[in-house]
Amino acid sequence: MSSSLKKLCFSDWRHFLSLGMGAGLSSQGPGTVGTLVAFPFYFLLHTLSSSLYWLLTVIFLLLGVYICDYTAKVLRVDDPSAVVWDEIVAFLILLLWVKPQGIGLLWAFLLFRLFDIWKPYPICWLDQRVKGGLGIMLDDLLAMLFALAVWYSLEGLIVGF
Repeated sequence: MSSSLKKLCFSDWRHFLSLGMGAGLSSQGPGTVGTLVAFPFYFLLHTLSSSLYWLLTVIFLLLGVYICDYTAKVLRVDDPSAVVWDEIVAFLILLLWVKPQGIGLLWAFLLFRLFDIWKPYPICWLDQRVKGGLGIMLDDLLAMLFALAVWYSLEGLIVGF
């Protein structure tokens, strides 16, 4: 982790959040580490009503477009790997839809990371063409939808573990 990135993270609340409260500073797999940050959020949010959980994730999503764009512009990079708020929010949405228990949490995590890293079409197409905070958030939301589709296709096997 560069000291300038660490300074940036703690210089402004927008950077702090977009960099996953420091998780994006990881030198190894910042997106994976950022996705792990979603777990404490999930364990807090899942105790709320579904409508409040949804409301908060929509707020996080809209906020993400702004803060991810802000940090990307400061770093002068279209989609900096250190920006992980997109992983956090997309994974929170996935967990709301699949409501995993036990080993299902691991399966949800692995499926999301698979599609976020692999970026099959049309995720890769979107990632290359939509820029700024919206693009940063959208490719992860699409990866989440792919993970959700696989989850529901294999739900009997996943839940059976």
